[in-house]
Amino acid sequence: MTQVADRASVDLEQHRSELTGFCYRMLGSAFDADDAVQETMVRAWQGLDRFEGRSALRSWLYRIATNVCLDSLRGRQRRALPMDLSSPVPATTAPTDTLPETTWLEPLPEDPAQAAVDADTIRLAFVAALQHLPPRQRAVLILREVLCWQATEVAELLDTTVASVNSALQRARATLSASKLTDSTPVAELDADGQALLARYVAAFEAYDMESLVSLLHEDASISMPPFTMWIQGVDQLPTWYLGYGIGCKGSRMVPLVANGMPAFGQYKPGPDGGYVPWSIQVLEISGGRVAHIHHFLDTNLFARFGLPPTLD
Repeated sequence: MTQVADRASVDLEQHRSELTGFCYRMLGSAFDADDAVQETMVRAWQGLDRFEGRSALRSWLYRIATNVCLDSLRGRQRRALPMDLSSPVPATTAPTDTLPETTWLEPLPEDPAQAAVDADTIRLAFVAALQHLPPRQRAVLILREVLCWQATEVAELLDTTVASVNSALQRARATLSASKLTDSTPVAELDADGQALLARYVAAFEAYDMESLVSLLHEDASISMPPFTMWIQGVDQLPTWYLGYGIGCKGSRMVPLVANGMPAFGQYKPGPDGGYVPWSIQVLEISGGRVAHIHHFLDTNLFARFGLPPTLD
C-alpha cells in the first residue's frame, strides 16, 4: 500500500512544474500559483481512488487546476502593472500612493524544465495582457495557444462545447491583439552584445553613474515600482528620479537572476547596520539592443521565492 501511495505521489509531482506555469498565467502571482498547485495536488490525492484512468492523468490534473483557478478568480480584480493603471508622472512626483499586494502582477522565477515551453508566453507583458481576459477565456487561450491542446480536449476539460471553446478563443485573441505588448528579448536569445549590455547595466547601476546608465536606455525608457502606483518615462526624467526620491538605491549590489524568461536582478541596498539588505527584484525588458523598461518589484518577500539570501555581506 505504501509503495502504491509513493508511486501515486511521484506521478502527481512530476506535473507540478508545468501546473505552476499554468496557474501563474491564470492568476498573475507566483505565490497564488504555488497555493493553487498545492490545492490541486491535495484534491488530486484525495480523489485518486475515484480516478478511473478514462483520461490521462495530466488532463485530469489540469481540470482540477483550472477549477481551482476559476474559483480563486471569482469576485477578484485582475492583477496589473502600473502602466496598465495610469499615465507616467514627472520624476519630481513623491512616491506616496500605493495599492495592496493583491493589485500587482508578480514576477516568476525561471524554471529550467519549462524554459523552452515558456518563451514569450511567460513574459510580464503577455501575462499582464492575459489578466484583461475573463477567467474562462483566459483558460481557453492558455490551453489552446500556449499548451497547444485540441479544442475537443479543452471542451471536455471545461464541460462545454467545441463551438463555445472556439468562440471564447476568438474573443480572447481579439482582446490580446488590441493590447500593446512590448517586444522584449528573452535571456535565452541575448547574444554577446546583449550580455555585454547587461554587464554595463550592472556596472552603471552599482556605480550609480547616471550618464552611463542613460546611455543604455531607449529614449522613451520607463521604470515602475509596485506597490507604488506611479511610473516614470523618458531618459530626461529618469536621472532626476534616481538622484532624487530614488537616491536610496545608491550603492546597491545586484545579484543576477532570470524572471519570466527575462534578465533580472536581486537588488540589495546598503543596510543601516552595514552589509546589504533586500530592496527590489529588478526585471529588465530589452528591445533593439537597449533597455526599454525596468520593473522594480519592491515586495521583499519575493527574495525567498527567488532563492536569494536574506542579506549580503
